[in-house]
Amino acid sequence: MQFSHSDAMWQAFPELRAGALHAGGIHADADVEAAIASFNAIAETRLAKAQEGEFPEIQAWRRGFSRMGLKPTQYRCASEALLRRFRQEHALPRLHPLIDLCNAISLAFAIPIAVFDTEKIAGDVEVRRAKGDETYLTFAGEIEHPEANEVIFADAEGRAHARRWTNRQSGLSAVRETTRSVLIVAEALHVSAGDDIARLIETAADALVRHWPVVAKTVILSPVSPRFEF
Repeated sequence: MQFSHSDAMWQAFPELRAGALHAGGIHADADVEAAIASFNAIAETRLAKAQEGEFPEIQAWRRGFSRMGLKPTQYRCASEALLRRFRQEHALPRLHPLIDLCNAISLAFAIPIAVFDTEKIAGDVEVRRAKGDETYLTFAGEIEHPEANEVIFADAEGRAHARRWTNRQSGLSAVRETTRSVLIVAEALHVSAGDDIARLIETAADALVRHWPVVAKTVILSPVSPRFEF
């Protein structure tokens, strides 16, 4: 399988920095609470000084959403949505140890992280503009069709595994009790994104190795090296 961003995406967003990780051997019995607490503490410290909308990581995504023709206060990147909820409730709901851990890392870095069950993906995955005929399965089980030119994570069968880029993932490839193999993607647009994405991917890989019997394969993507084979 392969993960990539289209050439058009790199051209439209030259400031994009992205990293990806693949790992098998995932299960739903890992105890990640201590790790979550440490990442949550980082987020708490940042939020005590400023609200998430003032973070450079979030401001960059808001500008990115505006360039995509989306109202950034109506459609938020995943990390902003998580930070907003965490600021209000001081906790996030528990879903699955891997998702809970990645959500906590996302809070700490203020960078959106997508996690996909690779067994639910057909062929390669590409971040690209939608043609308008792709299908997207909501968590409620409904089928939607992304609008033409909307940025999506699309597989070889034209199924969208995320809509509006980093806004909303699909229920089709969501991590569940039966998930064993995952693709994790982190993307950022802010000035220090290159260094921060590298640290995030390293942090995520270390966390996975400490909690699951996995060998994590990682990559930092760029216009000159845009593809991840896994």
